[in-house]
Amino acid sequence: MVIGEGMRPVLLGLGLGLGVALALTRIMRSLLFGVRPADPLTFAFNWTVLTLVGLLACYLPARRAARVDPMVALRYE
Repeated sequence: MVIGEGMRPVLLGLGLGLGVALALTRIMRSLLFGVRPADPLTFAFNWTVLTLVGLLACYLPARRAARVDPMVALRYE
C-alpha cells in the first residue's frame, strides 16, 4: 500500500516530465551535436533510473514499517 501510494506521484512526474522533454526537443535541436534530441535510449535509461530511485525511496520506509510489531506501534500512540 505504501509503495503504491508513493509510486503514484513518481509515475505522474515521470509522465509529465517526458511530455515536457519531448516538447522541448525542438529548442534543444540547435544545442546538441551528434545526438538526436529525442534519443529513445537516453529517455529509456533516464526513465528506468528515476523509476528505480522512486521505487527504492518508497520501499525502504515500507520495509521498516513492516518490521514494527503492530501492538508496539499501537501502544506508542
